[in-house]
Amino acid sequence: MQPIRVELRENKTALALTWIDCGTRLLGAETLRRASRAASEIRRQIEGIELAIPPGLHVSAIEPIGNYALRLSFSDGHDRGIYPWSYLRELAGQN
Repeated sequence: MQPIRVELRENKTALALTWIDCGTRLLGAETLRRASRAASEIRRQIEGIELAIPPGLHVSAIEPIGNYALRLSFSDGHDRGIYPWSYLRELAGQN
């Protein structure tokens, strides 16, 4: 299910997603950055390398990917993660 509204809040440190069936949920930039499914991030996790989150991390851009996902870019330069709507709902605790 696709949200009816997507917006950045709190100085771009939170992504607000509004679904018709459960209202608005906020996901912090740090949570989203750590949850990236990009190949480089999965490799880092497999190798047990801790992700260093810089102070002031924020979402610098949002790009829709078809009708199924968002590509998020972060202030630390990471821009390879694609976040399907179902994954964003899971991260927000609204399966």
